[in-house]
Amino acid sequence: MAAVEEDGYVNLINPHTYEHVRTSSARGIFDLITKVAWETGDPGLIFLDRINADNPNPHLGMIESTNPCGEQPLQPYESCNLGSVNLANMLKHTNEGCIVDWERLAFTVSQGVHLLDNVVDCNQYPLPEIDEMSRKTRRIGLGVMGLADMMVQLGIRYDSEDALTLTNWVLRFVQVEAHKASTALATRRGTYPAWEGSTYQESGIRMRNTAPTTIAPTGTISIIAGASSGIEPLFALSYMRNVMDGTKLIEVNPYFQAVAEREGFYSSELMEQIAHTGTLADTDVPQWVKEVFRTSYDITPEWHIRLQAMAQQYTDNSVSKTINFPASATVEDVEKAYKLAHKLGCKGITVYRDGTKDEQVLSVGAR
Repeated sequence: MAAVEEDGYVNLINPHTYEHVRTSSARGIFDLITKVAWETGDPGLIFLDRINADNPNPHLGMIESTNPCGEQPLQPYESCNLGSVNLANMLKHTNEGCIVDWERLAFTVSQGVHLLDNVVDCNQYPLPEIDEMSRKTRRIGLGVMGLADMMVQLGIRYDSEDALTLTNWVLRFVQVEAHKASTALATRRGTYPAWEGSTYQESGIRMRNTAPTTIAPTGTISIIAGASSGIEPLFALSYMRNVMDGTKLIEVNPYFQAVAEREGFYSSELMEQIAHTGTLADTDVPQWVKEVFRTSYDITPEWHIRLQAMAQQYTDNSVSKTINFPASATVEDVEKAYKLAHKLGCKGITVYRDGTKDEQVLSVGAR
């Protein structure tokens, strides 16, 4: 990235032999990446130096890649072992409104770490090398989903400083409680076998698990749980879901539907209209509703990235998040997003310009 800014050159290395293949223009490579990402949504980027700065087991070697969604940096033969807390359920409803139920969140995180640690031992691995490495590092990834649902219930606009503050508080709390839970397990069950020589040992911290927190996309499990996915904003308030036989179903966000019915502006015509646009921007609903019920395409890429960067500060592994662009976005917009993600300390970035795939799981009619 420095060479891109300086219009310099980089050495291309064969990842199998680590031999130098040739020297190329950094700017030329970067321009090709951004152009193809604008056209197709791929490739995303990962910043391996940033990832390895957080590698707690450098004595086992460098991290060279991630799992397919990018949230789980892995050393050779390590495996993913993920679970997510539904933040939509971590609230108390009082006479004054909703507040975060910190006690319940702490208990749920502790239980989640315990569960995932058990999975390391219960799992059946496809290769003996994966079995050995997974037990050696005991890497787990406890994450969250339903952050946007939590914000809606708290009346917080997703693209706001308040949203960044809430993300800071909640994910820092999750990380602290996850580490406490892993330390407690280490007292009872022992540290993970590769703990000696790790950065945890250097800091005098006993850990049962390597890097306990991760933020996964939660695509399927969030649908099952009826929650917003990962730390993503709401995709749309009324939208079309493509199912396997090609059928299209209109679904309405339950929090939005409840507010619409309570405030008296719910109608099937309005839901159909929103399904074609995906947002409330051109509707007559109250302004405060528009402020709270922001969707992916209401939010600029800068705010998407700022929230991802905030989440990354308190996530041991990495953060899976899609930076959504409207169909009208330019290659230069993608370039700015990649540079901002690097500047703010993200470990990677995935972009998607609407309509660049022949099929997409979620869609709104006008796009």
